[in-house]
Amino acid sequence: MYRLHIHVSVPELDEAIRFYSALFAVSPTSIKDGYAKWMLDDPSVNFAVSVSSSEERTGLDHVGIQAETEEEFHALGLRLRETKCNIVDEHKVHCCYAIGDKSTVVDPAGLEWETFITHGESPHWATRHVEPNEDHHT
Repeated sequence: MYRLHIHVSVPELDEAIRFYSALFAVSPTSIKDGYAKWMLDDPSVNFAVSVSSSEERTGLDHVGIQAETEEEFHALGLRLRETKCNIVDEHKVHCCYAIGDKSTVVDPAGLEWETFITHGESPHWATRHVEPNEDHHT
């Protein structure tokens, strides 16, 4: 099953957690430093918020589609190639407190879309490659 991913940059995390918890009628699945995520089943959405580094850069940050299996992730990659957009593929990366593989494109309106599969949790927020000695199935 695919899951829609929406990431919103917010000016203040606690206020965002209160708002979205009320809207979704559930607390976040994960809360980290400057970050919260709701894994919703109805609708099937991975909704995340993070504190913006600038007041001018709040609102919709990026959207995407999360795959649950390697087969789904491969199928998403084929779909991305059909867009004829420049694709940035990243394998075994830390991103948003998770470890996984992702591919990113920018749509004609300038909105960033990513397709990804998560292999485990990460202690790191920022995107960086997994080191050879790191266990990426944590």
